[in-house]
Amino acid sequence: MRSNLVAAIVLILVGLFLLASNLGWTNMNMGKLILTWWPVALVAVGIGLLFGRGK
Repeated sequence: MRSNLVAAIVLILVGLFLLASNLGWTNMNMGKLILTWWPVALVAVGIGLLFGRGK
């Protein structure tokens, strides 16, 4: 259940960032942001798998 909550929060945050970018509320370049920070997703998945194994 916890992993579903984390996945839902991540999807909501990504959606909010994309919406803000599309509406012109921010001037961030989503492509550059994703290209720069994609390794964080790998680290987060790895940590989730590591701590999820204890169940």
